[in-house]
Amino acid sequence: MPESNSMNGSPSFRRRKQEYTSQENDSNAQNTDNCSKYTEEQQRAVEKIRSCSDYYEILGVTKEAGESELRKQYKKLALQLHPDKNKAPGAVEAFKAVGNAFAVLTDPVKRKRYDTYGLEAMQTTENHTQEGYYYAHSFEGDMTAEELYNMFFQGQTFVRTGGQWRRFQTGQSHHYHEQESQSPLRQMLPLLFVVGISILSTFLYTDPPYSLQRTMKYLYERRTSNLDVPYYVKDSFMQKYESLLSHVEKQVEDEYLVNLRTSCFRERNYKENMIWRAKHFKDVNLEAKAKSIRTPSCDALSDLYKNYNRF
Repeated sequence: MPESNSMNGSPSFRRRKQEYTSQENDSNAQNTDNCSKYTEEQQRAVEKIRSCSDYYEILGVTKEAGESELRKQYKKLALQLHPDKNKAPGAVEAFKAVGNAFAVLTDPVKRKRYDTYGLEAMQTTENHTQEGYYYAHSFEGDMTAEELYNMFFQGQTFVRTGGQWRRFQTGQSHHYHEQESQSPLRQMLPLLFVVGISILSTFLYTDPPYSLQRTMKYLYERRTSNLDVPYYVKDSFMQKYESLLSHVEKQVEDEYLVNLRTSCFRERNYKENMIWRAKHFKDVNLEAKAKSIRTPSCDALSDLYKNYNRF
């Protein structure tokens, strides 16, 4: 015991104790300085986020904000609130709140649920509701707030698969590139299907037996036996449709009458509108000119009714 007391009182021991105490005080002072190294602006930024009541208010955007605006606001706030740059009390929670708001509002499904049901729909445990800003502690994204920050500012790559974000690692590169190379083919399958159906339909499609207008295919004129309506056919028409001639000619006359009635309606409508306009402006000359407008389709339709008993 006396020997021990002698050692404790030795100059070398006292010197080592003083050095250790000095180092400990320096460390404590340094920690205190780190904790107090924040500006009033940083403190206000933290308090502003912690006082927000919803995700849109956190990011400072309207409910109509698009993804580009959300990204712009997230980058701005994340730089202000990252714990490595902002040492104000509550900066960690505020940083998480910003990341959480961005993760929810950029996910169409979660954003719709949030817009419909509000914050209560986003909570994960009951005790979160006891905190004024529980949405800051429960991160709703598939990445953590730090991973989300790294994706924007550290160049880390994340890949969305199955509706979730996955970190892209070197060991996964072969598998990912294999999926990436297959993805365009999967996307083209519907287009290839449509093209295939179109090509198949060209083989199954057959030209109609006639045309009411002369074309390069339908060069030969014929007339129906009932109404004497002109129509045009190919040189092989009689070989294919001789037994169906009456049926074909009925189709020709029906189509011709439909077209004639449509044209007659347009002609009469135009003429009546012009007459009404002339009377409205009390223009005698214009009224006379409007009444003289011809309606050839209506005349042809009238002649058909007069000359044939079919109608």
